[in-house]
Amino acid sequence: MLHELVDGALLRSLGGQEYRDRIAKIEKALTGAATSELSVQELREWAVGHADWNVRRLAVQTLADRFIEHAEAREAISEAIHDDVDWVAFTAIKVAGQHRIAEAVPHMIRISGWPSNFTKPAYARKPVGCGAAFTKNGLLNFFQSTDFQELRTLENEHFADLHAKVAAEAREPDLSDAVLIPAGPFIAGARVLEIGPFQMDNTDNPLRAEELPAYYIDRTAVTNRRYSAFLADVGESREFSHPDEPEGKDYTPAHWHDLRFNHPDHPVVGVDWYDAYAFARWAGGRLPSENQWEKAARGTDGRVYPWGDTWSNEKAQSVFAAYRKDDIKDLAELEELLVSTTVSWPEDPVAPADSYPQGASPYGLLNMAGNVWEMTRTNFFTREDMAPFFRGRSNQEFMNRPEAFHVLRGGTWTSPPVCLSTFYRGKDLLTDRHNEVGFRCVYDAPAT
Repeated sequence: MLHELVDGALLRSLGGQEYRDRIAKIEKALTGAATSELSVQELREWAVGHADWNVRRLAVQTLADRFIEHAEAREAISEAIHDDVDWVAFTAIKVAGQHRIAEAVPHMIRISGWPSNFTKPAYARKPVGCGAAFTKNGLLNFFQSTDFQELRTLENEHFADLHAKVAAEAREPDLSDAVLIPAGPFIAGARVLEIGPFQMDNTDNPLRAEELPAYYIDRTAVTNRRYSAFLADVGESREFSHPDEPEGKDYTPAHWHDLRFNHPDHPVVGVDWYDAYAFARWAGGRLPSENQWEKAARGTDGRVYPWGDTWSNEKAQSVFAAYRKDDIKDLAELEELLVSTTVSWPEDPVAPADSYPQGASPYGLLNMAGNVWEMTRTNFFTREDMAPFFRGRSNQEFMNRPEAFHVLRGGTWTSPPVCLSTFYRGKDLLTDRHNEVGFRCVYDAPAT
């Protein structure tokens, strides 16, 4: 009887009052004795897979009313929180809060943020609709508190096992060639705003003060030698991959066999953002945020270049060194030079990762200006950590989406000095693999 009522093809054929009457019959059946016909597995399938959203909504409610002690029921309710129809998601959120379903807490936090944040006095956020309101209410019902300090403690307790699991699985980074960047403020942002002969616009990085906790960062960009060890160790494993990484991803650099770029001491190039993400996780770290990169490059005094405020051709691998030019007067001349590039010229575009010690940053980091652009984990447009969601799509489908562009820093061997400043923000599509782009990693500093 009940299975006939919820037949998807039949429901699709109904309209108007006839459809509403059928949904009312299903609701009555699910709240009556007919529920005994159903297993938790069948209701789960309806809750997360039925074509009709009203059936999904009613199945979620029934799972909560009849089977809340079953792990499968709680997992289905948690999954339904992300249903693409609002009232299915709202129903799942409401019952998750009412029944204090622990498995649902991470799902709700992804929607509303941490309760310890949104309960702070004078916490600023944009006005939102029913979904966020239901979610906030559900989380407060779960934690049974509205005090932001108590909520922080309760959150830590709730996720203690997960934190312990993550800590146990974390790889111990090799910090033998990493530099500690002390905690504290630094001057960030552009000090030079003139457009100039290269038509440079730095207004997207306003001058300001930023404060960061302590962290470690690689003294040099990741070399081909280090990356080769990663390839040998990882093999076909996807243990360290980003969940959005393209299917069938090959971490081998595009220029792995190009003699101009594959010397063991050269910075690895021809890798995309997903490759760099996987390497960083394998190395026990992550890609730097653009603020972490900038502080490591310029120190705390707001200097224009890692070594100071005055450009020097002898302190960085720029377009002058790579193309053996003494001067380039404007953008037109630069572009005329760059279009003369071939697959074999310039002959020596990049320098070893530990070259140009005279151009070191205040913390002793090398080639933070020039040689290769360096990837960060920061989205160019939102300035938040990258959170791509393009798996299964072709590059053409997302190449114009703001979510697909990460920040590049430091300039490269094709760059003039204006792009090699400590505050210049470049950007790149996260699937592009250029011979001008590499990366370095950051690592957590022990809490003191």
